Amino acid sequence: MNVEVELPEDIARRLATEWDDLPQRALEAIALEGYRTQALTQAEVGRILNLSWHETEAFLKERQAYLHYDESDLEQDRATLSGLTSK
Repeated sequence: MNVEVELPEDIARRLATEWDDLPQRALEAIALEGYRTQALTQAEVGRILNLSWHETEAFLKERQAYLHYDESDLEQDRATLSGLTSK
């Protein structure tokens, strides 16, 4: 899918001056917001940006978008670990 974004010309020029690759930065912003809102997974962010797993992790960490992990995830991991160690 191609997405077209219209910006006022003066803003587009300023952003293009500040950022080397405006289309790439816009794509990164979409991927980042998608991850932060849990609309996208880490793997999907990597696919969108054509990054390896490690590059995607670094991209998200640099932008302070950390793994979504809450208490219920911890309890599920504990139960899984307990099941594995009791065998």
